[in-house]
Amino acid sequence: MRTIDFSPLYRSVVGFDRLADLLDSAAVDSATGYPPYNIERTDENAYRVEIAVAGFRPEELNIEVKENLLTVTGRKAANDEQRRFLHRGLAERNFERKFQLADYVLVTDAALADGLLSISLKRELPEALKPRRIEIAVGQPASLIEGEKAA
Repeated sequence: MRTIDFSPLYRSVVGFDRLADLLDSAAVDSATGYPPYNIERTDENAYRVEIAVAGFRPEELNIEVKENLLTVTGRKAANDEQRRFLHRGLAERNFERKFQLADYVLVTDAALADGLLSISLKRELPEALKPRRIEIAVGQPASLIEGEKAA
């Protein structure tokens, strides 16, 4: 297992500690690999996360967003049946998968079909942050203030 030492980064930058924490947590979270997932860009401001959750029912899955952190958990109900497997290759273990969301990214939809949990995300910038066009006035210099006369 590889570990990266971010301490030189902490010593040389100010205000980027959140970024270093994200990199550090991403390195730890990717170690498990279960369940497998895809992250897809479906539009300029739209994304989809697909997680392979074969064997899980909708009531055994939970999706939660808190402070830009999307958490998907799967808790398998206890299987009381006595079954004798010759080979058991399907994982039915509990999981928790976390995704750090950028600012203004919202979960818009979630669906479970064919063993894939699809979570739709969309970036919705507030009007104040969207680019806007400034009209240019013609005929008067910008330095003139109302009520003043040109010399």
